Amino acid sequence: MKGKVLIVDDQFGIRILLNEVLQKEGYETHQAANGIQALDIVEKNCPDLVLLDMKIPGMDGIEILKRMKLIKDDIRVIIMTAYGELDMIQEAKNLGALAHFAKPFDIDDIREAVKTYIAVKTS
Repeated sequence: MKGKVLIVDDQFGIRILLNEVLQKEGYETHQAANGIQALDIVEKNCPDLVLLDMKIPGMDGIEILKRMKLIKDDIRVIIMTAYGELDMIQEAKNLGALAHFAKPFDIDDIREAVKTYIAVKTS
């Protein structure tokens, strides 16, 4: 296994796409459709990297990121958003997000970012 990746997105199709691509690359993947599931997976499985959508009903990406940091302060997070909300992107980066991808994203760009940030974590 190359590392553990948690995919957090309320859109089923995006979770499945990222899950399939990353599993083919040799990563152990976990999926969450909301913040409660995501935080539970962080506690139980300690992922090496999280792909986090910013617009999730109930608990938005900023709140999820803040709570993840309370569980594991060095958690590595890449944010994804379909919205050009620069203030939210900047706040996420201030909270420690490593990178930002706008939807629709290029799957090869995500694959490369995961490889880069997992390698940094595991080296």
